[in-house]
Amino acid sequence: MTSPSERFDRHVQRRSAQVLKQRVLEQQRTEFEKALAWAAEHDAIERAAALIVSARRRFLLGHGKSLAYASMLATDLTAGLSGVHLAGDTLDMLADIRQGDLLVAVSLARYRRETVTVAREWVRGGGRLVLITDAEDAPLAPIATVGIVIGTESVSYANSPTAVTLALHLLATLTIASAKGAGRRLRDRDELAARGGLYAD
Repeated sequence: MTSPSERFDRHVQRRSAQVLKQRVLEQQRTEFEKALAWAAEHDAIERAAALIVSARRRFLLGHGKSLAYASMLATDLTAGLSGVHLAGDTLDMLADIRQGDLLVAVSLARYRRETVTVAREWVRGGGRLVLITDAEDAPLAPIATVGIVIGTESVSYANSPTAVTLALHLLATLTIASAKGAGRRLRDRDELAARGGLYAD
């Protein structure tokens, strides 16, 4: 496991913009093709979608860059599904775990301690866990009900978002497609947005 500064020294520093751009594009093409092949061969995303649909309440958790991914997934799920919450006060969340509750945790290298601690307490309290991570031996992998393990390899100083974004997009799509009342909820939201003049168009 390397830090952004170490990857910067190894991959980015002292390279021309043209050379660096070409290397990043080639790497991302490879990562995208690998992600497509993985998604076609494994059923983890389908199983995770089924858990999200069947849950009573759904909480999304992430810290650092993973918070951005958790927020994106929460936004997409909320469009067609009720009972979706981006985890804020995790103490309250952990103190009020109910039967049928689900936590979706995004935990990517380098694994933030807050996410690992909260998710472990969640499972200890009887909640189910869907994990989105980047390694089979990630800290939360042994306790996840379903684990979605995708690659984040990169020739940049930052881990690649390509496969993560694809997995989240598939997960949201499959979840909403099978959620009862999702179409009605989407239409109602469109009407409310139109009446409120929410969008510039």
